[in-house]
Amino acid sequence: MIAAATRLFGEHGYAAVSTTAVADAAGVTRGALYHHFADKGELFADVYETLERDLLTRAGKMLEERSGDGVADALLATVEMLLDACLEPATVQILLRDAPAVLGWARWREIGMRYGLGLIEASLNAGIEAGELRRAPVRPTAHAMLGAFDELALWVANSDDPSGARDEASETMRLLIDDLRRAPEDASGAA
Repeated sequence: MIAAATRLFGEHGYAAVSTTAVADAAGVTRGALYHHFADKGELFADVYETLERDLLTRAGKMLEERSGDGVADALLATVEMLLDACLEPATVQILLRDAPAVLGWARWREIGMRYGLGLIEASLNAGIEAGELRRAPVRPTAHAMLGAFDELALWVANSDDPSGARDEASETMRLLIDDLRRAPEDASGAA
């Protein structure tokens, strides 16, 4: 049901998809759908959370795979991958257009933070411990980075020129991450 709902919500948007259409696409009855989900909103919430979790799992794997490049470069590569996702129609429709409206801003942010904030905090801590990133208060810095990324993702998704906006968003995130790099004169340990 989640796969069928994801495809339909991604192609047509939340408002245009009925539970009957989801049930038909999944090959189940509406009764079976309502056995698992209280209503269309809860089905959508599960679709959103599944996509968010999958995207952040990919981000975590990218950070791990690129860790040999250094934390800042691994973060930048991960940002690039996430910004590329902002050009995928289903990601845009479900994660960036419908989710804030259907789930409400608070729930949308709570789910996004549940998956993204810890990943950013762990990366910042690793970079500070390795001496690659300057010492900064990790929790507020992670919140600032996640907030900046979320706003840029929304901007890309709603731009008249998503590809151009994606490139500008990438440059903006690069500037933010580069500012966290430890300057050569800081390498002695001075903060």
